[in-house]
Amino acid sequence: QVQVVESGGGLVQAGGSLILSCTTSGLTFDDYAMGWFRQAPGKEREAVSSIGWSGHTTLYSDSVKGRFTLSRDNAKKILYLQMKGLKAEDTATYYCAVGKEYGPASLDRRDFQYWGQGTQVTVSS
Repeated sequence: QVQVVESGGGLVQAGGSLILSCTTSGLTFDDYAMGWFRQAPGKEREAVSSIGWSGHTTLYSDSVKGRFTLSRDNAKKILYLQMKGLKAEDTATYYCAVGKEYGPASLDRRDFQYWGQGTQVTVSS
């Protein structure tokens, strides 16, 4: 059974920083593309960032490009999302997701098959 677990959310002031982490079990972490999505109240879930299975390619949504950095530590089997310059509009529940085996980075929800329960990020202005 595949499990995806996020951590690191919280309350932060605008302009502040947070680091989200994601771990998985039940699959070989190194072999899968990974991604982060977010959903604000009343809005659809949207892609934030994704990294290919090899770690060589990373994609970002326009709204976070230049502020967020996605990385993976395959030795520790952890996915990190470093968020800087946080804005009130970044407030959302952030979900980690497992993509395709040996897959590239993708911002398409349909390319992701396993999802975590989410971690809340609240940015106060």
